[in-house]
Amino acid sequence: MKKVYYLKTCNTCTRIIKELHLSSEFILQDIKSEPITVKQVEAMKALAGSYETLFSKRAKLYKEMDLKNQDLTERDFKHYILDHYTFLSRPVIIIGDKIFVGNSKKTIEAAKALLN
Repeated sequence: MKKVYYLKTCNTCTRIIKELHLSSEFILQDIKSEPITVKQVEAMKALAGSYETLFSKRAKLYKEMDLKNQDLTERDFKHYILDHYTFLSRPVIIIGDKIFVGNSKKTIEAAKALLN
């Protein structure tokens, strides 16, 4: 499978998608207009190793809800990711059995290397 979970309104996501020169084989899913499903987040977790890896601690709601001062479990991370798209660290790029989560330079370079 070749898929990207992203936000169409996020400049960083759109820049990264352009930078990667993704082929038409990729399925792009705007998580705001097409929310992720339980099955999808479970598949991402299977590749990433944990829900915490998929969770964005930079989300505005994370600070507003004071989640950093709570002891969150894997179950909590899954719940929040499914509850609101902002909690998914973006973009999530899946290429076969490899997953790349987030927008760090290192992550994007690794995805780019796999594509070339």
